[in-house]
Amino acid sequence: MFGAGVVGDILGGIVTDRLLRRTGDLKTARRNIVVVGLLGALAVLAPMLYAQNLVLCTILLASGLFCCEFTIGPMWSLPMDIAPEHSGTATGLMCVGGSFAAFLSPITTGFIIDKTGSWKMPFVLASLLLFAGAVLAFFMHPDRPFLSDLPQPQKVVGTVAQM
Repeated sequence: MFGAGVVGDILGGIVTDRLLRRTGDLKTARRNIVVVGLLGALAVLAPMLYAQNLVLCTILLASGLFCCEFTIGPMWSLPMDIAPEHSGTATGLMCVGGSFAAFLSPITTGFIIDKTGSWKMPFVLASLLLFAGAVLAFFMHPDRPFLSDLPQPQKVVGTVAQM
């Protein structure tokens, strides 16, 4: 199953790079790929509410992971597009957000199943989050760089021995 995620990671990066080279449009190359990946994951996870066959469930979950991972290349490119002077900070914040979500996900899933008695509810919540992410992606503007008012670090010329 994780192989599908690896393929999605690689393919998403290749597609976003090729689209950017071909169109020169960051919205097409970044934002639209994210929307396609999130809606693709939604489309393959929605049938999980009704699937009873273990093989079908595995295929649907692997396909959902592929689609979610398809968004990784463009998502990690966005901080460099939007805030090139602060891309380290931006990617660090993105990593913290993802790690926090990964920490809360199993706790939340267990809580929901415990309170509702339904294994379907976590998939309903995941589907709602995928849809919300696809909608919110339209508020991303990779074509508008963030310009900082902070002073830029000075370049050091020479070596330590010369100073």
